[in-house]
Amino acid sequence: MRKIDKKTIFYSVISFLIITIPAKALAFCPVCSVTLVAGLGISEYYHIDDTVSGLWIGALTMSMVIWTVNWLDKKSIKFMFRKIFVLLFYYLSILIPLYLYHFIGKGFNKIWGMDKLTLSITIGSIIIIISYYFHNYLRAKNNNKVYFPFQKTIIPVSLIIIASLIFYYVTKR
Repeated sequence: MRKIDKKTIFYSVISFLIITIPAKALAFCPVCSVTLVAGLGISEYYHIDDTVSGLWIGALTMSMVIWTVNWLDKKSIKFMFRKIFVLLFYYLSILIPLYLYHFIGKGFNKIWGMDKLTLSITIGSIIIIISYYFHNYLRAKNNNKVYFPFQKTIIPVSLIIIASLIFYYVTKR
């Protein structure tokens, strides 16, 4: 099991707050992003398997990509390949440190022949994309109104929780 020291947690929380507090454009729901960070922190605290942690990392990363791209659109900041650039920026800034600090690529840390963290980050990202389009689909069907309060947050978080429970019980054996 890996241990995270208090200094790392402190700097991570401060960095997250610096990144999110000045954001005024609420493009893809910062509440959802904060909820995802809380879920990741809880799973690390309780030493939950990397597959579950990776789901939350992937979900948070993709929500930040969508949030940033929507913010750029709202501010009319357009440049060639901006979506790809934002996607690569966020994922490389997450995956490179995980690789360098040997969280990714450990020989024994595999599920279905793939690295647990890499696989689950990918699945968590896909879940967020699906939930983003599902939310937009539901709004379009309902005259651009949500069916229930906090729909934009409840859909992705519910799907990530369901996937987390599935991975938790699959890897527990």
